[in-house]
Amino acid sequence: MRVLVHSNDDNAWCDALSQRLPEAEILPSSVPATQRGKIDYLAAWQPSAELLSALPDLKGIVNLGAGVDALLNNPALPGGVPVVKLRDAGMARLIADYVRYGVLHFQRDFDRYACQQQNRHWQPHEVVDKTDWAVGVLGLGAIGRKVAEAIAADGFPVHGWSRSPKQLDNIACHHGEDGLFTLLSQVRTLVLLLPDTPATRGIINANTLAALPQGASLINPGRGPLIDEPALLAALGSAKNGTQGHLRGALLDAFPVEPLPEDSPLWQHPRIRITPHMSGPTPLGEALDQVADTLRAMSRGEPVETVDPEAGY
Repeated sequence: MRVLVHSNDDNAWCDALSQRLPEAEILPSSVPATQRGKIDYLAAWQPSAELLSALPDLKGIVNLGAGVDALLNNPALPGGVPVVKLRDAGMARLIADYVRYGVLHFQRDFDRYACQQQNRHWQPHEVVDKTDWAVGVLGLGAIGRKVAEAIAADGFPVHGWSRSPKQLDNIACHHGEDGLFTLLSQVRTLVLLLPDTPATRGIINANTLAALPQGASLINPGRGPLIDEPALLAALGSAKNGTQGHLRGALLDAFPVEPLPEDSPLWQHPRIRITPHMSGPTPLGEALDQVADTLRAMSRGEPVETVDPEAGY
């Protein structure tokens, strides 16, 4: 089995993967094409069209992350080649911590206290009980499910939404368009953990934002294209004259264009907090274990859970 690795740090991945797969030959993508020979499997994060086009004999691709939108949208992705993505691999607990912080940021009024500090204004706010602060999680895949469970374990009522029906302990599960608007009408903080697919792009728009209760908040540790940014800015109100909109605030970690352009109006809006797509970095050790197990199973012809290109995840 010959595996080509393409990542932000080919050497680290290659060295660690070679220790887990001693029976395989692991090569970095920096190896000249004339020296690669036949490659059986590609383990990669956002490979270029040029790289994919140079690998005509692939038997499978392992995506080194949970998001497969860039790979599936690559025009050179070979048809019929199974794609496997990382499913959690330690990312869920990191994203859960990020979301837990975000929920508390709004539930305990830290956004308001930050504004008061700027004005040297001393005013405590009455604490809203957790049981009165419902949280909605859009997307109940491997990561979304664990995030929803973590928030529920903290004492918040949690509503979850997915494309198809699901049943989870301590989570009020909704599905379909009607279920989406039922969820939106009941939550004070909305968390986005959906994949980036044609069906989910712009799912947070003027209509869905208006369905949230007045003063609701938004947390996006998922995918940037889920949000219609002009609609979000309109829902937040004017940053120039300080008028309050329908939405109280937003904590954003993912954007359609990254890094976020310097001229983006999101940077300066007083009710938006921005982080540089850091909510769920892939823990190398757990990811490598999953990649090694997947490659070994594929080479043996054993069944693996593959990405559905039509669904986008």
